[in-house]
Amino acid sequence: MAPSPMTLLDSVKNTFVPIHREGYPFIAAFAAATLFLGYFSSILFWIGLILTAWCVYFYRDPERVTPVDDRLVVSPADGVISAVGPAVPPSELGLGSGEMTRISVFMNVFSCHINRAPVRGRITRIEHKPGKFLNAELDKASAENERNGLVIDSPNGTIAAVQIAGLVARRIVCWAETGGTIAIGERFGLIRFGSRVDVFLPSGAVPRVAVGQTAVGGETVLAEFGGTAVTPLVRVS
Repeated sequence: MAPSPMTLLDSVKNTFVPIHREGYPFIAAFAAATLFLGYFSSILFWIGLILTAWCVYFYRDPERVTPVDDRLVVSPADGVISAVGPAVPPSELGLGSGEMTRISVFMNVFSCHINRAPVRGRITRIEHKPGKFLNAELDKASAENERNGLVIDSPNGTIAAVQIAGLVARRIVCWAETGGTIAIGERFGLIRFGSRVDVFLPSGAVPRVAVGQTAVGGETVLAEFGGTAVTPLVRVS
């Protein structure tokens, strides 16, 4: 029996990963430059075509299935776990000078760069800090690089997610707003092109990842809380 047109159409749609609208201007610019260069050289055309394809791939925005459990902290980004351990959070976040548990996720230029909330809660603070553009894999990038931090009042205490620019990354985008609520796994921003996201957790959070492990944004569990935190009835993606 032949598949119905609707079933076939759904299969085709599911094969392609959606592209985030933030990428449309860049994809259009790459494509236009490719056509222009192709007028003068076929070699330049193919190089431009490859770069355009990479730009499309960079701005992919796949759907993710996030665990619905307030005891869990999920990865805010796709990438590799580059640090797990105690660290003092950035001073502009107002979280004090004491150490918190920090888990860092490093994104290279081929990672999906959509950032997602590690927990649900109310956003009490958003602070942008100008800085350098060192390699985001370096530990000192947390203190010296340009960054944007979100402070979230979660069911398990105050948690921060910090977007950090990298060696190539020159633009941090954040769609969240102070005072608003955010769901675990909800998209809140992105960083162009190659960067890192740090998550700062209060005591009681037990890391569930190791350095070198690959994380999937919105799905991989970074840490877990004990206790009797209330689990929401509905997940917002």
